[in-house]
Amino acid sequence: MVLAVVITYARESASLTAPPPITMSHSTENIPLHVPQQLISPDHPMKSIHAVQDGPSPPSASEPETKNNWHEITIKRGDTLSSIFSGLNIYGQLGELMALGKEAQSFRHIQPGQRIRIRIDANTLEELIFEQNKSEQLHVTRQPNGLDIIHVNKPAKSRRTVASGNIKHSLYRAALQSGLSERLIMNLIHIFSWDIDFALDIREGDSFTVLYEEFYIDGEKIKDGEIVAAEFLTRSEPFHAFRYTDAKGVTGYFSADGRRMRKAFLRMPVSFGRISSRFNLRRKHPILNKIRAHKGVDYAAPAGTSVKAAGDGKIVFRGRKGGYGKTIVLNHGGNYSTLYAHLSRYARNAKAGQRVKQGQTIGYIGKSGLATGPHLHYEFRVNGMHRNPLTVKLPSAKPLPKAELINFSSEIQPLMAELKLHRHSSVAIID
Repeated sequence: MVLAVVITYARESASLTAPPPITMSHSTENIPLHVPQQLISPDHPMKSIHAVQDGPSPPSASEPETKNNWHEITIKRGDTLSSIFSGLNIYGQLGELMALGKEAQSFRHIQPGQRIRIRIDANTLEELIFEQNKSEQLHVTRQPNGLDIIHVNKPAKSRRTVASGNIKHSLYRAALQSGLSERLIMNLIHIFSWDIDFALDIREGDSFTVLYEEFYIDGEKIKDGEIVAAEFLTRSEPFHAFRYTDAKGVTGYFSADGRRMRKAFLRMPVSFGRISSRFNLRRKHPILNKIRAHKGVDYAAPAGTSVKAAGDGKIVFRGRKGGYGKTIVLNHGGNYSTLYAHLSRYARNAKAGQRVKQGQTIGYIGKSGLATGPHLHYEFRVNGMHRNPLTVKLPSAKPLPKAELINFSSEIQPLMAELKLHRHSSVAIID
């Protein structure tokens, strides 16, 4: 059985008289990748048929560019396979194509920017290549007993990339300026969220360096991969994280001394926000105008921002709680519990008695109860006593077994050296 088919393109061919050669491979690797339309290169050797011309507007179905018996079509808005086949005078063969089974159903959902190449001989469809994206194609050929269809996967190659910068005003803007995508920025924040409070610990002048993978096909980038290693320097204190697969086959992120980055509790239950009020037992209440202990930390953020469970636990309370407004209380087992107040609403699956996982969304920021604006009031309790969430000592993660630490240290040494080399390779200071 053919498990993968790799199509090699002759990009610089002087004349296109035959389809690209097909090389059969029995590799078990299958890398389905979705490619956003904007990543498709405009200078791909298959020319777009929608060049601006004088005269009336073109018809809704694309006019193909013909090279010998091949017709090259770039899908535009409003195109259907029916309109394309009609324009090529082979509409009567559309039913034969659509009868090829499940794979052929993809032709019902063609999108602008995708490409179709069709070879016609004597008004008969002989061959069709449909580029679903840069890594996936459908290849239709006419055999003695009729049309046949195969799914083609082009394997992507990975390449390690570095991004680094200095922070001025905004980590998010600095990271974007360094070249990191929004997805990678969120992953970076998640990796360090057990050790760094991004509303408190990040300061102007702090820096970051990130090593991550990018995937390419035919020299063109199609998507970002995973973060391989990362470093944060906050007020000259270094934090490191390295992606590593342990002896049990579990992949995660570890600190330089071999401890898992994932700990029992997150330092900050929201991804983005600023501290609007700190833990203060002598604070003057902004609405009641009298001294009332503030036994938690307030994180100001836009209404609707997701609130995450600080740790694995069970919802022991969900409802209105006096001035707290809409509130959730989690029991984390042992001596720990956390409280989340002034919510606008609860997450759909966050119900009393339900168990939740660390990082799971349990509610959304609002201003219910006695609140002057949208924010999260977050409390951390040990043995029922309130502790400052910003300074309380949290349970630390256990390190890798000693026998495995040797292998781990050997693997991360070149990554540590690469982080140091690129630490100041780029500077992002735009806010």
